Amino acid sequence: MRALSVSLIAALQALAITLPQPQPLSIPLTKRSTLRTADGYVDPASIRAHISSTEGKLQRGAAAFEKNTGVALFSSSPTKRAGVLGSDPLVDDSNERWYGKIEVGTPPHTFTIDCDTGSTDFFLPGPSCGEACSGHEIYNPNSSSSAEPLGKTFTVEYSDGSMATGDLYTDTVLLAGFKASAQTLGVASLYSYGFSSENFGADGLMGMAFKSVSEYGANSVFQTLVSQEAVPEPVFAFKLASSGSELYVGGVNSALYYGPFTYLPVTQQGYWQVTGDAIGIDGKEIVNTFSAIVDTGTTLILGDTSSVSQLYAAINATEVGGGVYSLPCDAMPNVTITLGGKSFTLSAETFNFGTYGSSGNTCLGGIAGSDGLGDLWILGDVFLRNVYTAFNVGNSSVGFADLV
Repeated sequence: MRALSVSLIAALQALAITLPQPQPLSIPLTKRSTLRTADGYVDPASIRAHISSTEGKLQRGAAAFEKNTGVALFSSSPTKRAGVLGSDPLVDDSNERWYGKIEVGTPPHTFTIDCDTGSTDFFLPGPSCGEACSGHEIYNPNSSSSAEPLGKTFTVEYSDGSMATGDLYTDTVLLAGFKASAQTLGVASLYSYGFSSENFGADGLMGMAFKSVSEYGANSVFQTLVSQEAVPEPVFAFKLASSGSELYVGGVNSALYYGPFTYLPVTQQGYWQVTGDAIGIDGKEIVNTFSAIVDTGTTLILGDTSSVSQLYAAINATEVGGGVYSLPCDAMPNVTITLGGKSFTLSAETFNFGTYGSSGNTCLGGIAGSDGLGDLWILGDVFLRNVYTAFNVGNSSVGFADLV
């Protein structure tokens, strides 16, 4: 009997070795923007609305964190502003949102989602959404044999007035081919105008932050994949650029970066929040030792208004209102952000957010002031388009490497 048991164990071990192991996959990403006017100029009012929306999103998550954990997420009180491995290609929404594809249900149905590391929850438009969701692909839980109602409702609201509300379900979700079973998702019965197809090119939103900032009290899709051991590594990574953008699921894509990663520990498991060393402009360090959230759902780099004012004062830029600054298009400064002892330079192309005014000679800077997040900085697309970024759920860290 003992000899048989040993033989059986050896056979099972050999079978496990020969079975195909999950490989990381990529999802192509695209991006679309509503921050420009019809004639191609940057619209400061739209930028201010985007800043307000970001503040509202992160404040809402902070409130969920306190509700879920009993601890305040932010050290200072924000001021509310009034009113192989797998990859997924991303679509560039012209510096506002990054879109990829995901499959939901049994049989699986494909949807376009906004990939957002600055939130956790996942929602799609449902069959009772009606005209408000016109132009979006509709998720119908009644058409999925794996969908289960949770008997709970959800509402997400943003400072710019965007809102989605509906019912919570669980269903099977496929991200880059990896299967998350019984994933919690919101099925919207109402989208506000901010989520209309005219303003929001994706069908829904997929958060990629931690469970503690979930308003559902649920794991993100990727956290579910990790907990169910469905991915080869507990890592996802982004390349965000004008072309070739992707979300890589289950590891990192070595073809898209060179040199070692600089890893920073997450200081609080809510958002992907890290501590940076310094922010400099034209060789002068203006900001030292700052706390920042790494957020693919934010277009700009945001900082407290006082620090941002000091940055722009060093190059004599002009505030055009609401923490947004202008400067000559042909005089983009050299901006560096130092993380983990390594300085990353913002290219002039990414720091220059676009032309402002009819002269064509004045542009807006990609760093803006925010009144709604205390002393926190937000490292959004203006920074992330200069680096390859890896998010490690296994050891709660964020890594940055140079793009190829």
